[in-house]
Amino acid sequence: MKDFAFISDFDGTLTEKDFYKILSEAYLKEEFLPHFKSWKNGEIKDREYLSYVFNNVKRSEDEILEDILNIPLDPFTKDFIQQVKTAGGDFIVISAGTSYYIDKIFVKHNIQGVEVYSNKGIFKDNGIYFDLDENSEFYSDRYGIDKLIVVEKLKNNYKKIFYAGDSGPDLKPALVCDLVFAKGELVELLKEEKKEFIEFKNFSEIWDKLQKYI
Repeated sequence: MKDFAFISDFDGTLTEKDFYKILSEAYLKEEFLPHFKSWKNGEIKDREYLSYVFNNVKRSEDEILEDILNIPLDPFTKDFIQQVKTAGGDFIVISAGTSYYIDKIFVKHNIQGVEVYSNKGIFKDNGIYFDLDENSEFYSDRYGIDKLIVVEKLKNNYKKIFYAGDSGPDLKPALVCDLVFAKGELVELLKEEKKEFIEFKNFSEIWDKLQKYI
């Protein structure tokens, strides 16, 4: 059993802005607003809303690649991952987005040795489409991937699990971790659950605090 793993969400946590927000604001303009409201009202699932955005950007694969490579990654990501590895830990990403763009971002920034649990995505019809396996042990009808199930399985391999996230899908997995770093919507959600956490803005703020718990 390894000493620890640091698990991070991708969109809005490792990046400065969710990819679906970048695409919807750039290419869907106000068309996405009724779907956005339906999603926030709970009338459609998270994966359904993301699918709507990803499917309807009407961009060629080269154009989408350009959008992906312009996703603003936290500038301290690479250094932080190296700090985790040097200390004997593993850095793992769990995302309800899609590995279609996560993998490309990591290649661009030469980030290697990071295990990614996410929804499979493919390019077709001038958009990105989820390619979900409903028989997967991690399948979620709402998110495509159930982050809690992934974390529970990973806990069997590590003495301690640390977590960083920013939104609703991160709440349940965060509640079962040893220490949580939170930003965005996750801050208030954790307060409601009375779960202790450390608030952060970017990954330059985490390492000094994390060392005390390793």
